[in-house]
Amino acid sequence: MRPALGYVSLPQGVKVRPEVVAEAGQEVTLPCRLTPGPGVMVSQVTWLRGAGPRKTSLAVFHPALGPSYPQGAPGRARFLKPSLDEPSLVLGPLIPSDDDTYTCEFATFPHGNEDGVTRLLVLARPSISAESREVRAGGASTPVAVCTAAGAKPAANVTWRSSLLGSANATELPQSDGTVTVASQYNMVPSSAAHGQSIACVVTHPALPQPQVLPVVLSVLHPPEVTIDGYDDNWYLSRSDAILTCVAKGNPAPSQYSWSTSAGGPLPPAAEVRGPQLLVRSVDASVNTTFVCRVSNRVGTSAAEQLILVRAQPNTDGAGATGGIIGGLIAAVVAVAVVATGVLICRQQQKDRTERDDDLDGPPAYKPPPPCMKLEDVELAPPAPEQLKTPYFEPSVADGPAAPRYHELPTLEEPESELGPEPGLADACLDQINPIYDALVLVDDEASAPPRERDPPFFMSRAMYV
Repeated sequence: MRPALGYVSLPQGVKVRPEVVAEAGQEVTLPCRLTPGPGVMVSQVTWLRGAGPRKTSLAVFHPALGPSYPQGAPGRARFLKPSLDEPSLVLGPLIPSDDDTYTCEFATFPHGNEDGVTRLLVLARPSISAESREVRAGGASTPVAVCTAAGAKPAANVTWRSSLLGSANATELPQSDGTVTVASQYNMVPSSAAHGQSIACVVTHPALPQPQVLPVVLSVLHPPEVTIDGYDDNWYLSRSDAILTCVAKGNPAPSQYSWSTSAGGPLPPAAEVRGPQLLVRSVDASVNTTFVCRVSNRVGTSAAEQLILVRAQPNTDGAGATGGIIGGLIAAVVAVAVVATGVLICRQQQKDRTERDDDLDGPPAYKPPPPCMKLEDVELAPPAPEQLKTPYFEPSVADGPAAPRYHELPTLEEPESELGPEPGLADACLDQINPIYDALVLVDDEASAPPRERDPPFFMSRAMYV
């Protein structure tokens, strides 16, 4: 529904709405109000319908005589509040023919008549229906469905939604009450493929809150479409209970089935008709023929043929093919399992490598040993310059109590004259670490040794322990 517009104040002071929209069956109020100027007197108010010379009076209000309705009782037109201040008119229940122009007219002194005009638009919601038309397949294009939007004001818009190849045409038929009926037909060449397909009629109208969609299922009459199932190319002598099935689709549904041979003669003795099925109890040479199935409905009759080749021995090609299919499926399953296993192994290896990398990047998992006690350095006096010589010692004479041990021998940085023979705290520590070097002592037999030439200077560093 279109919204009603606001008041319009005319130059003379009459306030009305220029347009009011309402639906048929409802009541509507046509507002009207006059604000007279100074010295202006209002004697009465009148509501008129129509325009020009065809205006007719609907309601009159006089302060002394009260409301008056020229057409008799108030009926469908009455004052909302009989007064000169706000003589709004109520109409209803509305009918489509109430769509017209309405004038609110004031009789004033000394200005004469002052009025305001309102256009009333009455909407009539359409009554919608859609149905298919039963048609026969083939021939020329024909209407297969019709959609009707009746009693609408204004006329409704009707369209079609379809995936089929077709077209639509619509006709409008005006009604005596001012409404319009729209009928739209969907046309196409009927075919068996179109039977059962769905199309949709779409109706839009100002009185509808949203488009209305009506589905339509097409109905196309066609003869049966026939096929024969059940022959597997493995009918051999003495095979039992071989069955052929006549499959037919038609509109209307098939009603009659018949079996025969292409030669037109009677069926083999081993063949038994069971409606749409042909049962062969035991295959023999007489079954080596062409069977014909005929199906009928009220539209027509159709037939299908099936050639039967009777073998002396069962056909094993089908079994081999079946075995090959099964083997292929098994191989595919195994291949998928192998691939899945490989993927899982690769993911596990990648996970292990990631964990090892994380272990290397993190802090060490072991604790280092506590540091050894640090020995205090002994301040040594600077060595006196003297000629260095290579000390000579004999391990065999290391039994003397005064003989120095190996690690007590003087070095270049620690001359013998400065260190002295008495072992200190450092010597005790060295004894505990490497007692094997205690056997190496210095023998002082320089006085008893024969004289020899002076050897070149020899430098010996402190012993290194590993």
